[in-house]
Amino acid sequence: MNLRYARIAGTGSYLPEQVLTNADLERRVETTDEWIRTRTGIERRHIAADDETASSLAEHAARRALKAAGATPADVDLIVVGTTTPDLVFPNTGTLLQQRLGIHGCPAFSVEAACSGFVFALSLADKYLRLGEARCALVVGSECLSRIVDWSDRGTCVLFGDGAGAFVLTPADEPGILATHLHSDGRYKDLLYFPWGVSCGFNELRGGARGGLRMLGNEVFRTAVRTLSRLVDETLAKNGIEHEQIDWLVPHQANLRIIQAAADKLRLPMEKVVITVQEHGNTSAASIPLAFDTAVRDGRIRRGQLLLLETFGGGFTWGSALIRY
Repeated sequence: MNLRYARIAGTGSYLPEQVLTNADLERRVETTDEWIRTRTGIERRHIAADDETASSLAEHAARRALKAAGATPADVDLIVVGTTTPDLVFPNTGTLLQQRLGIHGCPAFSVEAACSGFVFALSLADKYLRLGEARCALVVGSECLSRIVDWSDRGTCVLFGDGAGAFVLTPADEPGILATHLHSDGRYKDLLYFPWGVSCGFNELRGGARGGLRMLGNEVFRTAVRTLSRLVDETLAKNGIEHEQIDWLVPHQANLRIIQAAADKLRLPMEKVVITVQEHGNTSAASIPLAFDTAVRDGRIRRGQLLLLETFGGGFTWGSALIRY
């Protein structure tokens, strides 16, 4: 079988218009702008309007990515969406996006891997293209995390926001996406989770009270830093890449301190790290394509550069993508 590669033909992103600043949060919970900035690096986050959903945010990002790629919805023959906050239990958000774009018949599905959802979706789409099963794949990360945040919990409500980002992948004779590396470990589920769902019951909740997502912040931070350090070593070693060959690190935008720890492991100056967390907070599966698209459009990321994408999320899940853009 003559395998081909997948390349990123275009990128797009979208943030809702409504902005929630640290000053706004000072009026909601017992916190301060200084505390939030010092511990997270976040200055503001975007909040979806009442009539916006994960699929509608995804549509904005997808159309911008298609335009950047010089493609139309009619060209798309695969849709993979990473999201933790789907519009509905079913149909899946991939098919809802498909309908919004007026695409019919091609496979369209969603991947739920928390903050790692986009990298998991990217890995799947890459394999479809390598095997010749698709010729134009739309890969999207989209989240409405404001819908599942407990706005009275000062430890978590300051962290999360809404948004979407998208890649269009097309076949190429040269990489492209050089490699992806994915991992999960359910032992850590109680460190970061949302306490209700379908088979567990929407009303029969742990602790007897309805609320937002749960996170043991210090434990998550320590595990994320340790795990991402191993992930960097694995990715570079398996692909014969030296630290200094990386042009840009595009990490999951969860927390500035976690991002700094990853950069230290790569021995990369922060000037070579794409950071957008201050603008939108942790947007889970949307954060990497949001950051990537921002850096493409402002000219930092250019064709021919070598990029490392890395992510860590609830589950725990974690993964990387090594890309020649």
